[in-house]
Amino acid sequence: MVLYSNNYVRIIRHQYKQHHLFQESLSSCLRRKKDCFYGSANSPLERMSGCCCCVLFLLPLFFGSCMLAKVKMQQNKVIGCLLQKLYINIFLGVLSQLKKLMLAEVHQLSNLLLLLLLLPPPPPPPVYFQGYTLPPGNPCEGFTLPPPPADKKRTGPRPCPVCYLPVEQAIALMPEAPSFSPGVSNLTYIHEENQSKTEFGGSDFGGYPSLVQRNDSYDIRESMIVHCGGIRPGHQTGFDIDDSDLLEMESCQGVVVASAIFGAFDLIRQPKNTSEYAKKNVCFYMFVDEETEAFLRNSSELNSSMRIGLWRIVVVHNLPYDDPRRNGKVPKLLLHRLFPNARYSLWIDGKLELVVDPYQILERFLWRKSASFAISRHYKRFDVFVEAEANKIAAKFDNASIEFQVEFYKNEGLTPYTRAKLPITSDVPEGCVIIREHVPISNLFTCLWFNEVDRFTPRDQISFAIVRDKIMSKTNWTVNMFLDCERRNFVIQGYHRDILERPTPPRASIIVHPPPPVILEARQTSPIVSTSTVISTTIKKIPTKRGRERKSKRHRKVIAGNKDHNFI
Repeated sequence: MVLYSNNYVRIIRHQYKQHHLFQESLSSCLRRKKDCFYGSANSPLERMSGCCCCVLFLLPLFFGSCMLAKVKMQQNKVIGCLLQKLYINIFLGVLSQLKKLMLAEVHQLSNLLLLLLLLPPPPPPPVYFQGYTLPPGNPCEGFTLPPPPADKKRTGPRPCPVCYLPVEQAIALMPEAPSFSPGVSNLTYIHEENQSKTEFGGSDFGGYPSLVQRNDSYDIRESMIVHCGGIRPGHQTGFDIDDSDLLEMESCQGVVVASAIFGAFDLIRQPKNTSEYAKKNVCFYMFVDEETEAFLRNSSELNSSMRIGLWRIVVVHNLPYDDPRRNGKVPKLLLHRLFPNARYSLWIDGKLELVVDPYQILERFLWRKSASFAISRHYKRFDVFVEAEANKIAAKFDNASIEFQVEFYKNEGLTPYTRAKLPITSDVPEGCVIIREHVPISNLFTCLWFNEVDRFTPRDQISFAIVRDKIMSKTNWTVNMFLDCERRNFVIQGYHRDILERPTPPRASIIVHPPPPVILEARQTSPIVSTSTVISTTIKKIPTKRGRERKSKRHRKVIAGNKDHNFI
């Protein structure tokens, strides 16, 4: 009997020891936030779930132990009671530990929830402009471009009708969100302090990127670092602007209309048909050099207000290039750097006069087309190689430099324009007007376009297609190339100042004498009669001769057109 009792005591001690070890290991592992069983984790919520699972795990063990104690009680009442009390104490101890752990986890979880409530909410996903479709009944519904005039004698460029929405409707359709920038979302600009020219092209202002860097700039990525006109135009880099002007340019946060006149080459032309809303909200900036500023002051057009009509005049000092054409490319292609907070820009050459409200132009060529860059195509030439030959014939730049640039692009894969490139409608733009939204992809395009102008020739029509095609090969970005006749609808091209101020040659005047007096005696022998006859003959012959010449010209044109018909 003693042996029998000692055996049960050993069993009780062993089971108590096992349960005690299980209880301690369970408590310690939960306190250390380690994996105590399959599926547990370190978060408070999941550790609470683990505690509940422990309770569910111990319940069957407890009831099984009670059943064992009951069986033992039937064999030996004393040992059965001891086992029952032992199992109850073990279970209550485990529950007590689990309760403490659960209370601690609940406290920790509540602190975590409070922290989440105090933290600012995460930023919402970016919203982009998705485009729109004009509603039925809009003023442009059913508008179609009329066919070109049938007059074959007029083959040159001319304007054509364009349907604009009323200014109020165009302003109401201005997107609140920016357009999506495919391929690139963060753009940083390079400026190298110690620049060394290792290969052809480049300048102190634009830098001297190597060909390896040039090729890398066409590898479109989410975050990119590229050359784009020095540190920033306006900050002692070769296109210097006064600080007061820079502050005002930075405050322009909507639409900017910009132009430039260098070398007093053009006259300032005021925009017309501009709404009152645009006059108050659009930034009109005209960049001039010191020579143009002096001309404007001498002609009393410019005073201390630095404004001429709608234009705010900004004087640029220390121009980076000797060639005025290259200097003009700085504001033309780098407006996003001059106006870092502007959303949209409209560039027009100094020889052009704007005759349509800027908001109507933006609505028609950007927003309605869901485009971030728009430029007109050349009215006659569509091929870069043809454009290069035309530049050489017109002596627009050094022929050898043009040939080198075209050959370089040809080796890179540029091919003559054919219909196989559709929907691309042209490889040659008419670059005097640029309409754009300042988003990373369009900023990248104009940066790389400027780099080509800085490395090769300033003829930007030649370098446009290679930059556009390289970017389009890596992204789904497109350029809206509209008709040149549509461009001529909202800008009127004027003459350069030297032509306007050139004195016109006087017309050959015909001296008409009064009729001679009537002489009844010996008219043929009188010298007066002889002189009067000559003048009279001249009077009669001059209009007759001119009339015959005009008739002769018209007659020759008719005969050339239908000779046989006139003779029938």
